[in-house]
Amino acid sequence: MKKEYETIDEALKNNFNTNTNNKALILIEELKDVKSKGYFTRVEFLKMCMWKSPRPKKFYLENSEDTIQNVSRIALAEISENVKIELLTSLRGVSIPVGSAILTLIEPQNYGVIDIRVWQTLHTYGLVNTKPQGRGFTTQDWITYLEKLRELAHKLKTSVRDIEINLFFYHKKIQEGNLYTKGAA
Repeated sequence: MKKEYETIDEALKNNFNTNTNNKALILIEELKDVKSKGYFTRVEFLKMCMWKSPRPKKFYLENSEDTIQNVSRIALAEISENVKIELLTSLRGVSIPVGSAILTLIEPQNYGVIDIRVWQTLHTYGLVNTKPQGRGFTTQDWITYLEKLRELAHKLKTSVRDIEINLFFYHKKIQEGNLYTKGAA
C-alpha cells in the first residue's frame, strides 16, 4: 500500500465521507438503549456478532441468555478497555474483532471495529509499528488501535466509528494486490 498523502490526517480530510453502511446504522439505532440498560440480550448479541462475522455462528449459539447478559453487564460497566474486551472475548466465538464490533455498535462515538484494512492503513502511516498484515490481534493491539482512532477522532472532531469506517474505505481505494497475501501491506 502506498501513501497518497504525507499524513493520515490529510488522507482522512481529503477522503472523509459520513455515509456509512446502512446495515450498521440500522443496528446502531436498534441497539441505542443497550448502554443505558447496561447489558445486551442474546438476540442483540447474535445480531451484532453475525453483522461482523457469521462464520462462528455455531459458537455464538452456544452462549446462553444468562451468560450473555451477565458478561455484557460486567463488560459494559467496566472502565478498563483491557478488561472490557477480555470479558467480551470470553463469550464463545467472540474474537477481538467481533468484540470490537459489539462495542462499536453500542457506542460508535467511542469505538471502531478493529479491521485488517484500518490496521494496514495505520501501519502505512506509521501510527502502529507491528503486524503490517493486520491480523492476529491481541488485547494490547486493540488498546493501541483504540488510542490511535480516538486521537484522530478528537483531532477531527468526529466519532471513532467515523474515523474507522473512513480509513476502511480509504484503504479499499488505494489497496494494491490481494488483501490477504504476504505483500498486501
